Amino acid sequence: MTRRSHLDNAGLAGLPPLAGDFGGDFYRGKRILVTGGTGSIGSQIVEQALAAGADVVRILSRDETKQLELEERLARHLDLARVRFLIGDVRDAARLSRAMEGIEIAFHAAAMKHVPACEYNPFEAVQTNVLGTQNVITSAREAGVARLVVISTDKATCPENTLGATKLLAERLVAAAHLSSPGLNLSAVRFGNVIGSRGSLAPRVLRQLEEEGCASLTHADMTRFMMTLQDAVSLVLEAGSRGQGGEIFILKMPVLRVLDLIEVLVEEHAARRGKPAGEFPIRVVGIRSGEKLHEILITDDEARRTHYDPKGLFVIEPLARAAVQDAKAAAEFQERLDSSRGPYLTRGEIRGLLSRGGVIAPLRKSSKAGSEAPAPRVVELLGKV
Repeated sequence: MTRRSHLDNAGLAGLPPLAGDFGGDFYRGKRILVTGGTGSIGSQIVEQALAAGADVVRILSRDETKQLELEERLARHLDLARVRFLIGDVRDAARLSRAMEGIEIAFHAAAMKHVPACEYNPFEAVQTNVLGTQNVITSAREAGVARLVVISTDKATCPENTLGATKLLAERLVAAAHLSSPGLNLSAVRFGNVIGSRGSLAPRVLRQLEEEGCASLTHADMTRFMMTLQDAVSLVLEAGSRGQGGEIFILKMPVLRVLDLIEVLVEEHAARRGKPAGEFPIRVVGIRSGEKLHEILITDDEARRTHYDPKGLFVIEPLARAAVQDAKAAAEFQERLDSSRGPYLTRGEIRGLLSRGGVIAPLRKSSKAGSEAPAPRVVELLGKV
């Protein structure tokens, strides 16, 4: 039976919002580098670090147009005298070494992040996600950086695709460097799917509905852990301020069925056009190469050295420091961190998540088109489910 969660006044699915002080004044006066600093996550790390009083924030990325766009956005409300834009690639060790000079805290957000791109370009994914991460670690160690946070993904847990495999290797590089770099505090964070990030599911579905009048679904039973962009950035900054070294930080995230998410998006799209949702079919197109039906956040081994933090975090401790959980406690962690086991968000909760993530605006109470319209039609293509 499908299990459902319930919202209360504490936050989404009963989860309190992650504390937003990131260790109080921890980032005030610090010199910070963000690789991939023009991406959805990286640019928000930049903004939050500047708002927290960082002395200098350097942005390393490959795309000069995105840098110009970010510069214009930051100029509207922040002091650009504290910002440095650097064109560069994490594959370029020499450029990274220059970027790391004088830096105290580094956030490694640069990566290949999309499953199909990594599947069809596996060595490119290795060069960026594995060799690039090692370049970041090496340059940070040689430059005397005090703290480094590496961003990973739930796909690194028992990986079945190239993206997950490269991110698992990146996590292992962090673990190895933690043991061999006493002057560098390293930690990692594992994300679920980030609602509203560039190239993520919800914006793609809305764009598809606008341009094609239909939405694509790869499998009707697919489930995913979800987090907002704000929660993702809060997790990164929390890890940067409190990590003791070697940990992997994971946010306690809600779980949803992807079909429910797409149906909500179809209903929202239809309501805003005054049309019945049934006019916008959902096509089942089959699972893409490398795509998993469900995600898990921790392995059997990791569950035995994981503890739950009151701020809404699961923390996987490094082997050298872990207090091993008994088998029953470890099994409970695993059940809570397996998307196939729910509990799943209701449609109302999904709407709240999309609204909180800035993907949709709340409908006016007078708008009834979506609620009175027939449900979206799910159409199977080529016999794929």
